Amino acid sequence: MDEIRIGVFVCHCGTNIAGFVDIASVEEYVKTLPHVVFTQRNLYTCSETGLLAIKNGIEENKLNRVIVAACTPRTHEPLFRGICSEMGLNPYFFEFVNIREQCSWVHQKDREKATLKARDLIRMGVARAALLEPLEKFQIDVKPSTLIIGGGISGMTAASNLANQGFEAIIVEKDIELGGQLRHHHKLYPGNMDSQEILSIIEEILKNPKIIVHTSSKIKDIDGYIGNFDITILKDEEEIKFGVGTIIVATGTDLLKPKGLYNYDGKKVITQKELELLFKKDQFNFKNIVMIQCVGSRNKERPYCSSICCMTAMKNARYIKEKNPDAEIIILNRDIYTSGTYQETYYRDARKMGIIFSRYNESKLPKVSEESVIYFNESMKEEIEIKYDLVVLSTPLISYGESKELSKMLKVPIDEFGFFLEAHVKLRPVDFSNDGIFVCGTCKWPANVPESISQGYAAASRVTRIISKDSFTVEGATAWIDQDKCVTCEICLKKCAYKAITRDEEERVIVRTVLCKGCGVCATTCPQHAIEIRHYTDNQVESQITALLEGDLVE
Repeated sequence: MDEIRIGVFVCHCGTNIAGFVDIASVEEYVKTLPHVVFTQRNLYTCSETGLLAIKNGIEENKLNRVIVAACTPRTHEPLFRGICSEMGLNPYFFEFVNIREQCSWVHQKDREKATLKARDLIRMGVARAALLEPLEKFQIDVKPSTLIIGGGISGMTAASNLANQGFEAIIVEKDIELGGQLRHHHKLYPGNMDSQEILSIIEEILKNPKIIVHTSSKIKDIDGYIGNFDITILKDEEEIKFGVGTIIVATGTDLLKPKGLYNYDGKKVITQKELELLFKKDQFNFKNIVMIQCVGSRNKERPYCSSICCMTAMKNARYIKEKNPDAEIIILNRDIYTSGTYQETYYRDARKMGIIFSRYNESKLPKVSEESVIYFNESMKEEIEIKYDLVVLSTPLISYGESKELSKMLKVPIDEFGFFLEAHVKLRPVDFSNDGIFVCGTCKWPANVPESISQGYAAASRVTRIISKDSFTVEGATAWIDQDKCVTCEICLKKCAYKAITRDEEERVIVRTVLCKGCGVCATTCPQHAIEIRHYTDNQVESQITALLEGDLVE
């Protein structure tokens, strides 16, 4: 076995780490650790200068293990692994020690303890690095096609974008026609564009030879993995099967029907959606209109803000005022949500047009009778009665009714309200944690039309990274089963959230490595200790614990 030669690079991260940790003393301490033959401090290890220092350190000191003690591995580990690979070192011989989030940031008021903890963390990293083993990533073939679940504006945007790049897109829509919620819109803010102008994309999609559309269809089953998903749909009670390389979830949302709220009857008390249908049919002839915001939302059952309701109410109120300046419109609200300067300007212009905005309190909800609305005015501190011809309720977007069933098929998470959860709201906003599956539009959270279109483009962009290549590289740090120890109890099958563990033709329990995320749940629950996670073996983890106990523990 070659001599273990570890190089440790400690990052100042500007003042994020160095402002709370004595980096110089940490470096001197690291020099005393076993197998460490080279140490270096860098102002920013992730910078061009820092990366060059790692390259030079590997070459000049014949390093075969590299440790970077810096900030978050989530964003920087791939960068440092790539440098190791560039220098001919197996990327799994790299170890990341987080001394920012787990150290300097949580011990800002005690420099001495922060420094001691940084030493402990790096000592643990060195102990683990000495036991690291080379692993290899492997390639899988990729089918250059994408399933798009949902034919709303977000899904259609993604399909059009992919098709224009020469890739096949297959849209599966549960309704009899494409368009989603946008079909029910009249005008769109802020420019009062007719929704039909945007829906002209439907004609383009139906004519595009690269796009296959299945309307009145439902997903029955999804199996497989990134690059090779097997899809079964039901269309007119007939099963249709096909394969794709990637999947985009764009199922959209439903609109809450306010049954039992504010005497809703669909005639004199209607929703914003029903109001827009009156506009489209040119059947609107009311003069005294009261709009009530936050109907069915921002309460115990749905504590979230649907984000688009305020702008929708303003848009419709402004349209009425433009058609009939004598119309009296009051918007009863708990507060007004405007995102960005252009929405704030839109709100101010609505007030200039004579639209009245008046606040009510959550504890004193407005009351709607047959002829008037009574509410407690927060500014005047008294009850006000308003005669009306029409009451319009602003109700929230709610999750697609079958999202729970679909989430189980795809093995992707949903939140407590039924909206799909992306992998990371900032770093991977249209990705799921499962490789090859993406999300866009209102199925992941209420969004307006421009936002939904942007997300459709984003999802298509992420998909293109995969299907533009003949093969895809899969992570090597996965679970491994010792068949001599395995008693086929199947506990691991039940615990695996990614369905990566199954039985083979010989009834042995095996790991489909392409699906495995190396989360370790199977290894921790196996009663026979027959499962290990490559790159996180028992010996490696135990070495870290032992190294921690050798030092001065920081409370």
